[in-house]
Amino acid sequence: MKHTVKMAALSATILGGAMAAQADEVSFLCYQDGNECEVISGMFEAFTAKTGHTVKMDTVGYDVVRDQLENQLQSGNAPDVARVTNLGGLNQYYLDLTPHVDAAFWEENYGATQGWFRKPGMTDGIYGWMTQLTVTGPYVNVSMFEDAGVEMPGDGATWTDWASALGEVKDGLGLTAGLAMDRTAHRMAGPAFSFGAKFFDDAGEPMLVDDGFRSFAETFVEWHKSGLMPAEGWPAGQGTQYRNAAPLFLSGDVAMVMSGSWMINNFAENISDFDWKAVPAPCGPGGCGAMPGGAAIVAFESTEVPEAAAQFVDFLAQTDNAAAFAAATRNIPAHQGLQASGVDYGDASPAVAQALQTFAGNAAKAAQTTPQAYTFQGYAKNFVIYGVVPDYLTQAITGEMSLDDALAAIDADVAAKIAE
Repeated sequence: MKHTVKMAALSATILGGAMAAQADEVSFLCYQDGNECEVISGMFEAFTAKTGHTVKMDTVGYDVVRDQLENQLQSGNAPDVARVTNLGGLNQYYLDLTPHVDAAFWEENYGATQGWFRKPGMTDGIYGWMTQLTVTGPYVNVSMFEDAGVEMPGDGATWTDWASALGEVKDGLGLTAGLAMDRTAHRMAGPAFSFGAKFFDDAGEPMLVDDGFRSFAETFVEWHKSGLMPAEGWPAGQGTQYRNAAPLFLSGDVAMVMSGSWMINNFAENISDFDWKAVPAPCGPGGCGAMPGGAAIVAFESTEVPEAAAQFVDFLAQTDNAAAFAAATRNIPAHQGLQASGVDYGDASPAVAQALQTFAGNAAKAAQTTPQAYTFQGYAKNFVIYGVVPDYLTQAITGEMSLDDALAAIDADVAAKIAE
């Protein structure tokens, strides 16, 4: 049953609890990609009604958060609370919310993302609310499957199932390729997890080339050799160069693109000549892998009103408020319960609503079956892996080096750069 919340009713609802003994004002630095800050401001009245505290919000461009916030934290001029994306880079400044919140609620509903906020080696502490998740996963051209008379694999299908079906569509319609993927290790990580790649050893140290990683790398190279994947994708890039595969999907050149939830609005606005949909992340012996990410709201240790600041973050994270925020901003909730039950996205188009629900399901499955995806997202040196993998894997695809040599080079290069 989907979780439905009306914003108008929410702002007038008093959720219970004693009024604060002293009413404090919380300063809140907020940036928005769309309407996120506006939606949060609509919750201030209910927050004040519950706690007695007020919020003073300063809405700024993302460049202010990216370029100025850390300087403010270092100089003692930071806000009490802010919306941020550089979770690992700012973790030395976060306020631990644990003394002021229901830790059991947070662990149950946000446990999968709390590691992103913690300093290396830490295993506990509650430090922030993910306002939304971005999640990797595939989109398919439904019209192509129908025109080719090929049955689309369902939920729980493997990458092998999809590769076989996409090959049939490619051959049936005379396409140059069936599957495209953004050229980045971030996008290939999900499928690699599905094939059993762990990315870390039991001690939590990076260990990229295990049996699962090798299995996917072999499959990935073969997909290119067989023509299932296009020459305009990974083989056309060099080094760490990123290549966006979305244009190949928009133009109708491929039947599937491995991208992510951030493309939903782009496809909704720019695809008019075929039907499309997001599909569940394909599975494998390692689970159903997808890479999560997103933005968060955190409180800082430097605040002079720690209880009020923590209560504000906690208020936003409560189930009803998280559902309302996700619905009003067309975002995927980080709340694991809402990922499972679903959010009512109101007047969103059927394709957009379906895509949002599908990517929420991908996030939930990844948390359950490939938790290393969440570990990788929070790993402070994940940029090393992002930089190394595409270069050598592309050389294996193009035949510039053997796959064995490429995998050995990946392992050695990652180890050397992490040790720097």
